Amino acid sequence: MPDSFLLLLLVLPFAGAIVAGLLPTYSRNAASWLAGAVAVGCLAVIWGAFPAVHSGSMVRYEAAWMPSLGLNFTLRLDGLAWLFAGLVAGIGALVVLYARYYMSAEDPVPRFFAFLLAFMGSMLGVVTSGNLIQIAFFWELTSLFSFLLIGYWHQSAAARDGARISLTITATGGLALFAGMLILGHIAGSYDLATVLSEGDRIRAHPLYLPALILILLGALTKSAQFPFHFWLPHAMAAPTPVSAYLHSATLVKAGVFLLARLWPVLAGTDAWFWIVGTAGLVTLVLGAYIAIFQHDLKGLLAYSTISHLGLTTLLLGLGTKLALVAAIFHMMNHATFKASLFMAAGIVDHETGTRDIRKLSGLSRYMPFTSALAMVAAAAMAGVPLLNGFLSKEMFFAEALSAPSPVPLLLDVLPLFAVIASAFSVTYSLRFIHGAFFGPDPVDLPRQPHEPPGWMRLPIEILVLICIVVGIFPAATVGPFLHMAVQSVLGPATPEYSLALWHGFNLPLLMSVVALVAGALLYLALQPHLLKGIEGPPLIRAFEGRRIFERTMVFLSWRLARSAELVLGTRRLQPQLRLILCLTLLAGVSAVALRGLGPGNLPSAAVDPVLAAAWAVGGICALGAAWTAKFHRLAALLLVSGAGLVTCLTLIWFSAPDLALTQLLVEVVTTVLLLLGLRWLPKRFQVPGSAGPERISRTRRFIDLAIAVLCGLSMAALAYGVMTRLPPDVLAQHFLERAYNEGGGTNVVNVILVDFRGFDTMGEITVLAAVALTVYALLRRFRPAPDSVETPEQQRDQSAHDEARPDRSEGDTVADWLLVPSVIARLLFPVITLVAIYLLLRGHDQPGGGFVAGLTASIGLILQYMTSGTQVAEARVQVHPLRWMGFGLLLSAGTGLAAWFFGRPFLTSYFNYAEIPLVGKMPVASALLFDIGVFMLVVGATVLILIALAHQSLRGHRAVPRRPARAPELADVPTPVIASGGQ
Repeated sequence: MPDSFLLLLLVLPFAGAIVAGLLPTYSRNAASWLAGAVAVGCLAVIWGAFPAVHSGSMVRYEAAWMPSLGLNFTLRLDGLAWLFAGLVAGIGALVVLYARYYMSAEDPVPRFFAFLLAFMGSMLGVVTSGNLIQIAFFWELTSLFSFLLIGYWHQSAAARDGARISLTITATGGLALFAGMLILGHIAGSYDLATVLSEGDRIRAHPLYLPALILILLGALTKSAQFPFHFWLPHAMAAPTPVSAYLHSATLVKAGVFLLARLWPVLAGTDAWFWIVGTAGLVTLVLGAYIAIFQHDLKGLLAYSTISHLGLTTLLLGLGTKLALVAAIFHMMNHATFKASLFMAAGIVDHETGTRDIRKLSGLSRYMPFTSALAMVAAAAMAGVPLLNGFLSKEMFFAEALSAPSPVPLLLDVLPLFAVIASAFSVTYSLRFIHGAFFGPDPVDLPRQPHEPPGWMRLPIEILVLICIVVGIFPAATVGPFLHMAVQSVLGPATPEYSLALWHGFNLPLLMSVVALVAGALLYLALQPHLLKGIEGPPLIRAFEGRRIFERTMVFLSWRLARSAELVLGTRRLQPQLRLILCLTLLAGVSAVALRGLGPGNLPSAAVDPVLAAAWAVGGICALGAAWTAKFHRLAALLLVSGAGLVTCLTLIWFSAPDLALTQLLVEVVTTVLLLLGLRWLPKRFQVPGSAGPERISRTRRFIDLAIAVLCGLSMAALAYGVMTRLPPDVLAQHFLERAYNEGGGTNVVNVILVDFRGFDTMGEITVLAAVALTVYALLRRFRPAPDSVETPEQQRDQSAHDEARPDRSEGDTVADWLLVPSVIARLLFPVITLVAIYLLLRGHDQPGGGFVAGLTASIGLILQYMTSGTQVAEARVQVHPLRWMGFGLLLSAGTGLAAWFFGRPFLTSYFNYAEIPLVGKMPVASALLFDIGVFMLVVGATVLILIALAHQSLRGHRAVPRRPARAPELADVPTPVIASGGQ
């Protein structure tokens, strides 16, 4: 299999997520077929790599990303990654089939499968990434998409709370993981995973080992719901059952223990690893199993049992021995099969009876015999009953608990005892799951009459239960090669000898298993009377329940601490915030100059040109006038600020920077017009009373602001002067001047820098622009004007009398009726403005212009249409859908960058050549044009979205237009600018 086929493991799920998101809301069958095809396709790619991986080699794909920083996009499929990728894709395919019958026809199923496929791609990215930064990136994506899946039923408060808690815990751990990865890469001298894994001794001996270990463990333990971060997982059970079966048994919660196994060769083997990982695993193992006994919700019971089994795996990894690592990987595989099947069985019970409460369920084996038989086998595997896969990995756990070395000898006596106690607890809650739901008298007062589900819905459970049985009876022949492949990829030549035989004779681990089975059964019989009464466990556990601690912590951080900080530093007005930012910036700059010094440069000063000095004087007067008149008249202040901006444009032209001057000019026009549209919604100024006190305080504050502004301006001027008088002009530009045409295919060096040399920066900037536009719309779409900015009743009566005095007034008149001539002129100018925008777009690679400037030019045409023609959708000839423009712009820009990989070039590297065009001749063509088109589309979409937000407010204040409810901005009910090429 070609190495490039690994890309399909990421391309298929994310492309499928996009397609599923575009499907009609209730096309359940099409979305199901799409998701199933993607999962099976990923599984086929994984199986296609099996011969190479099984032979001991590694399938690796690498593409240049940021080679100057030593960062490349790398995918690697070794034995461990192959095993986990197979779990992600294989169980994902079964969950898709199960979800097709579980999800209601009233649910927006395409959205569900879009989130599920995006999560699948993120999880595959985690397990196949060959770069530490890349792992951290996909790690956070799993947190994001799991948040969307847990909160899928967003109308439920429990789903919203569960999603919020899970995102807060796992994303915070992800940030710690990212910091740990940065330190780990710094220690190893590279972020490439292969290099890091070969530097184990160097990493463990480094002084930064402990900080890196703690940060990485924070990420791993939070993701795998280990104590004290275990409480988020039970609250995530508000998600649909297919989500629980996939995320919370086989994939998401396995990410943490997978990372511990992946980094085991470089992080394990120290006392810090043993105590942190081992203690967290041991406490989680016992605590999770104990709490699971007292759960009345089937999914709640399975959630805490999942926490316990993850604790078992973490404890094995924490022991630090090679055989413990083998047992940990083996148990990860077994747990994924029996726990996913149990979650699906619980979902069937809920789907067919209408409840998951064990206190209401009983005797379901007579109504659902096949489902109950499957659930009993899976629960027996979870309890460690012989001839099932769970028994084998638990036997290995007992053997390692007896023989693992420990820094403290007493721990060797305590660890086996806790292992038996936790195993007995697992037998108890497994018995409660089976006996409470499927045995006993017939159920009464159930919301639905229980019956068997459709056969296709039960098929995934049958497959998983069959795996539990076959692996339990024939472990070496079935799972043996896969386990050996995974262990060998971690340990290499140091892989120990181990046996997967079903029978190892009468030994101490077998005795421990028998004791655990008997003790667990007896404990269930002893607790059953209390469980029937609804007891939820000892008060000690309830008092220290993690949700309460989390909520108290969040209240302290987000209310008390944040409120105190807000009272000290915060304000609802922008001026004090800007004042604080500028003062801190000024302090930082002055401190740097004081430490390093900033004397005169080595270049002679040029003579001051009187024309330029006069222009600067005009700009300075405009700036000072804006500051002064803002107290009396906002409109005049805005015009004066624009005057200062025009002087800046002239300065840029004077110093031969036409690209910057053109951009500055268009930005001034667009922002000025948008600010003018928003002025009417600003509240009135606070009228200072006639007393001298408030007026004197206001004047003092204004002088302070003036002093800060002057100091900041002089500081920036001094910094710029110091830099420009130290280096010859060609030193900074020579690198780009020599390579702009040869490597970027353009003679406009500024544009080549933006779309090629620093294209990644531009990509980030347009992404920020999209986020800003969405934020502005989100803030304004539910904005209600302040009381002092709304017309008074007297003003409304005067306006009504004025309207009635017009004899030619008709129903539906708009402001455009008063601007008929400008409206016609604007419509005639619109094609001209569009042609100018296209001209600037096409010439940008060789002459001043580009996507950003062209987008601003087109936006000015749209703004003119709005201001002169109104926003009556019925009269629109062409409609701009800003979200589509922004989305396609981002996709086109990113797609242009990704296309460079197909030619073996780094991300966003431009390709250019000469093409023969009929009637035109030979002309240069660069792929950067596609990137520029994406920038153009995003700028237009972002500007129109902000314009629509302001127009929506204007229509709310217009009496002739009925109010419509605000919705998410596909903008069917939000005014769209009229874009027409002719008359009405």
